[in-house]
Amino acid sequence: MQLPNIDWNALWRTNHDRRFKPARDPAFWDKRAPEFARHVKTSDYVNQFMAILKPQPEWCILDVGSAAGTLAVPMAPWVKGVTAMDPSARMRELLEMRCQEEGIDNIRIVDGRWEDDWDALNIGVHDVAIASRSLIVDDLKGTIEKLQRHACRRVVLSAMVGDGPHDRRIFEAAGRTFSAGTDYIVLVNLLRQMGIFANVTFICNRQHKAYRDVEDAVNSMRWMLDGMTAAEEDRLREYLTRTLVKENGSWTLPYGRIVRWAVVWWDTEDNPAG
Repeated sequence: MQLPNIDWNALWRTNHDRRFKPARDPAFWDKRAPEFARHVKTSDYVNQFMAILKPQPEWCILDVGSAAGTLAVPMAPWVKGVTAMDPSARMRELLEMRCQEEGIDNIRIVDGRWEDDWDALNIGVHDVAIASRSLIVDDLKGTIEKLQRHACRRVVLSAMVGDGPHDRRIFEAAGRTFSAGTDYIVLVNLLRQMGIFANVTFICNRQHKAYRDVEDAVNSMRWMLDGMTAAEEDRLREYLTRTLVKENGSWTLPYGRIVRWAVVWWDTEDNPAG
């Protein structure tokens, strides 16, 4: 079957320029680090990802965009070693604290970005390279090729499905128009165009978040509405005041959401890029 003549790389870049520009700045993650670290502890994402990954004791793993150790910490006891790379100083600090608290000594923490020279950072070749929810890049094709060069066994990626963690109703309540943009299917099509036959499976999280009060809810949603104006915040606060309901001593939205992530992986020996 003839593939459509579409520049999937450009399509990915256009979407991410519009939708995730703030997340390219490490300062964005410095501010969000404590909240993000708390959230992942209450999500089943890690357990589902680990079940798909099936880490092996002889593996050395490169975790790009490791945050505060979302995957690096639970992987560490099961593998030979982990290189955890993240550009956010606060995320790296939280990861280092977790390693000290839990007695983990096989995680190497690296201050690094996708755009950096990984040879200069002495990243080296690992058995497996992971990019979990961290593909916020301009050049997706170049990023895939870079991961291929640093993984001798396998590359494992995860990307948003549909709206991902974004709640359209929150955007509308604040007075913004939500644009869904592209999702994991662009990644899969680009891989096929590159001659890589990837496996695809899905992580499914049912979200029904609880908040202490309206202000806690507003603060928990700021990441979605980066650069929120005072007028937008007022509209959001008014919506939450009307909408939140009391449940088991906490406040929650009267609806749950299903958030899906696509986990895309391939063995590098069987799928050389290019």
